[in-house]
Amino acid sequence: MAETVEKLNLSDDEWKKRLDPEQYEVLRHEGTERPFTSPLNNEKHIGTFVCAGCGLPLFPSRYKFDSGTGWPSFFDALPGHIETKTDVKLIVPRTEYHCARCGGHQGHVFEDGPAPTGLRYCNNGVALKFVPETSG
Repeated sequence: MAETVEKLNLSDDEWKKRLDPEQYEVLRHEGTERPFTSPLNNEKHIGTFVCAGCGLPLFPSRYKFDSGTGWPSFFDALPGHIETKTDVKLIVPRTEYHCARCGGHQGHVFEDGPAPTGLRYCNNGVALKFVPETSG
């Protein structure tokens, strides 16, 4: 069952203070970072990828795979932690997804991913932070 996530509403000025310019452009204005620029493409440690805007966990590291696209990619997301909408900016409709807590743009989901879901959540690396699992 999907978790209910409490919404975070900040003013534009608060977002500008919280985020660096590239994060602000992607998370708040649905921008896209250049492919192959995120260090998270090569992140292989055990942990959780969280929203860079609010820290909501979005993807356990076990959901990550190398899609070869230049953006961190995942075959599933934590239930209730993302919301989707249809994006028609490139004429062809695509499914865009956002953080369920802060509404921050993360990326687009495609139906060309691996089993078990067949999905590819193609995420902007600047929209994420990686939190390594700690033992103990």
